[in-house]
Amino acid sequence: MSLSYFIAPIVEGHGEVQAVPVLLRRLANELVPTSQLSLNPALRVKAGSMLNNGDYFRKHIELAARKAKQWPNSCVLILLDCEDSCPRELGPDLLNRAQACRPDVTIFVVLAYREFETWFLAAAKSLRGVCGLPTDLEPPVDPEALRDAKGWLSERMPQPYNEPDHQPKMTAAFAIEEAKAAKSFARGFNKLRDFFTSA
Repeated sequence: MSLSYFIAPIVEGHGEVQAVPVLLRRLANELVPTSQLSLNPALRVKAGSMLNNGDYFRKHIELAARKAKQWPNSCVLILLDCEDSCPRELGPDLLNRAQACRPDVTIFVVLAYREFETWFLAAAKSLRGVCGLPTDLEPPVDPEALRDAKGWLSERMPQPYNEPDHQPKMTAAFAIEEAKAAKSFARGFNKLRDFFTSA
């Protein structure tokens, strides 16, 4: 008998609206191959307002939580870029604030350091030939030390990196195991693994 899961994602970019569902379905298929995953359409937020405006934060947590509450084995997933902030500090702070809003709903916070595309850099070898990237592409020595992952990708593509177009395609193609070289991805993977395997 297959298990059913539901996730209500909160994201910040146009690209993530399409890419995060792709990532979540890949993870569900890998971790619990017989599972059925339903997704609420991702809520796109302004990161600055989400971090600094309490009313804005509570509004979007409430919107996602209402959807998740209707399902068993459900959660709200907040997935944001943390730029230069430390994810080990910002993540628990966001989680505590979200749980204070809706303690009756399971909530996970996953922060990409520095940006979602940093995970692509960590898994660069698996993206050889994807979206015009070179067939001999190598990852940078320390992907999470770079401040402009989108720029790094653009420099190696025939056309500049475009989030709505390229992010979902790269999300569908990158190697999950390689991406774990980025600590922020490894932490996010572990949180979602716990969600999918604890039901």
